[in-house]
Order: sequence, then C-alpha cells, then structure tokens
Amino acid sequence: MANVRDDETAPAGRGATTEPAGTSPDLLRLRGVDVTLGGTDVLSGLSLSVGAGEFVSVIGPSGCGKSTLLRVAAGLTAPTSGSVERATDNIGFVFQDPTLMPWRTVARNVRLLGELAGTERKRLRAEAAQAIETVGLAEFADRLPRELSGGMRMRASLARSLVLRPDLFLFDEPFGALDEITREQLNLVLMGLFRARSFGGLFVTHSVEEAVFLSTRVVVLSPRPGRLLADIPVTFGFPRALDLRYTPAFAALAGRVAGLLEGAL
Repeated sequence: MANVRDDETAPAGRGATTEPAGTSPDLLRLRGVDVTLGGTDVLSGLSLSVGAGEFVSVIGPSGCGKSTLLRVAAGLTAPTSGSVERATDNIGFVFQDPTLMPWRTVARNVRLLGELAGTERKRLRAEAAQAIETVGLAEFADRLPRELSGGMRMRASLARSLVLRPDLFLFDEPFGALDEITREQLNLVLMGLFRARSFGGLFVTHSVEEAVFLSTRVVVLSPRPGRLLADIPVTFGFPRALDLRYTPAFAALAGRVAGLLEGAL
C-alpha cells in the first residue's frame, strides 16, 4: 500500500472550540529508518516527524515495531540505517507499567527524576507539588503505590515525568491495562496536560478511538517490518469532550483508520 498523507479537514464536533496547537519546529525527525534486531527486520524505511505542540499517535498490528520506534526516538536503540534528529534532549518516557518505587510515597516517586537530574531541592519540591496537583493526586501525595488504584498509579507516573518539563513526551501504551472508564478519564487528563504545556507527543496505542481522540495526527504502520502506511491529520479542535466520540465525523475518521489497519493485516 502506498504511503498516504491526508490533508482533509474534519468538523470540530461537540466539545471542540479551538484549533490544535501550532507544529513548529520539529522536535524529532526520523528519515528512512531501518531497524534489524537479532536478524529480524523490525522497521523499514520509516520517516516521521513530531513538532512542538503536535500529538502524534502511532497505531499498527501487534509486533509491527511500535515500541521499537519509541526506543529509537528516545535514543535507546540505534537505527541500522537512516537518521534520527532530535532538537531536544529533554525527553519524557511514560510506559504501560507505572514503574513506581513501592517504598516511596507518591510525592517521593514524583521527585525521583528530578533528584537524579540534580534539581535544586526547593525547586524540585515545588515542581513535584505542582505536577501532583495537575494530575489530581494532591490528596494522595503521602500514599504508597500499593494504596492506589491502577489509574492513580498511572497519574503518579505522568506527574513524575512532568517534573522535568519535557519538550517531547514518548508514551508506550500507558493506558492499555486500564478499564475503559479510567482510560477515558486519563485521556482527558493527558489532553489537558498537552494543551497546557504544548509539548510534542509520540503516543503508541492499540486503540483506534484513543488515537483519534487524543491526536493532531495518526500514523498507521504496516505489519513487521513496520512501514509507514498513512499519516492522517486530525483537525478536531481542542478541548475535546468525550461525547465527540459519538459524532459522525469522529466515527468516519476512526472508521478510516480502522480500515487501513484491516487492509494491512
């Protein structure tokens, strides 16, 4: 299938009042990236960019190299060929597992990355408190991870990454293990963070609805080795209310993305 760059616009739908943030400059640019691991071709000829104020979701069949793409973007895996350009070293990485230290309270978990970065203590405490407030955990700052629900642990993980104010966020299916209601709530939290801080985001998900709801663009990958099948703009305005998902325009766009996925299998 040929690569697709779709420039159609979609109506804003319910709950959308402003246009998405601007997308300049590029924070991340991959050019013709190939990745071979253990003799297996994982990514092939992949070119992709993420700009400031741009939220790009990546969707594709299982095993198509989505997580490898994030590792390449973060500099954790080197491409076999092609190039990776980063305009920033301030990158936040959020995993599906919150990876909280079980013996640390929420507040101390949130401060961890700042401590490792050598952030001045008074400033770090202020940044951590603000991040905890932002994700709605102020009342639970002194709780241990075992005292929190799965959704609350993920909120703490988001807050921890917020402390260093990343220019670029990489998300590896952060809400994939959560129930649907909690997932929707955290979609709204993440959208609020994106609107407030205008970072660049690269978000891996298996959910077509989640990809369309959160993003300014949706990238569709082929089965392994992952190739770019489509790069589709999502022009619903921000903020987006959950009932946007029940509009004909949303259903049409989600159906189009799903059709590309089904055609790739």
